[in-house]
Amino acid sequence: MDAKETARKILDESYVGTMATVQQGKPFSRYMTFFNEDFTLYTATSKETDKVDELERNPNTHILIGYDGEGFGDSYLEIMGTVTISDEESLKEKVWNDHMKPWFTGPDDPDLVILKVTPDSMRLMNNNGEEPQDIQF
Repeated sequence: MDAKETARKILDESYVGTMATVQQGKPFSRYMTFFNEDFTLYTATSKETDKVDELERNPNTHILIGYDGEGFGDSYLEIMGTVTISDEESLKEKVWNDHMKPWFTGPDDPDLVILKVTPDSMRLMNNNGEEPQDIQF
């Protein structure tokens, strides 16, 4: 399996990762649940969160996703991307699932927004002891 296929497999099988934003000039990370289509990632959040305010000021993010917790040898992705904040109804419908019910009333909840992460660069890390590999789109 080449690096791009491995990256796609990681994105298809991993849903939780860390997402960093810039808060008062310093990096700030939190766990997020991600969905992907091709190599674009999506995550749901409330428009009232600090991360939305941070991304409105600086739309750059860094995401780590794929680490299984098994230890050395777990492949994962480092993704640097640009975030677009969307309240587009069709995107909210597309991303919506029942796991969001504790936080939102449904895809039409006025507080729900979708963060669309368009990768600027992506690297496959820790893949069978190989050097990091850049993923080409």
